Amino acid sequence: MLMVKTKLGPSKIHGIGLFANENISKGTLIWQYNPELDIKITKECLNSLPDVARDRILHYSYYNDNENLYILCFDDARFFNHSETPNTIDDSSLESAVIAAKDIVIGEEITSNYLVFDGDAMRKLAKN
Repeated sequence: MLMVKTKLGPSKIHGIGLFANENISKGTLIWQYNPELDIKITKECLNSLPDVARDRILHYSYYNDNENLYILCFDDARFFNHSETPNTIDDSSLESAVIAAKDIVIGEEITSNYLVFDGDAMRKLAKN
């Protein structure tokens, strides 16, 4: 669940991006998994779905290798775009959390490094 004000907009990186709609200080919690809102999906469940649904879930979710589950964010967090020099980092002290790696200003795209947390990153990045 996003913990800061954001908005969607055209991204110079890829398609639609997630942008800060407030100044975000370094170390601020930006997103955290919320079991009441975000969805965990098993591979078996995913494979039982129609192709259209499966493709959408694969596009918008990330694969958590530790849990062997896909995580589908309920909110606009699914629009984080990949960067090899992201302005966020995963916080391993919290279950599935993202914090600001630096100060992020209003209007700046919020990015993450898919290779750090998404076991399905290589497939996604090959499609871009």
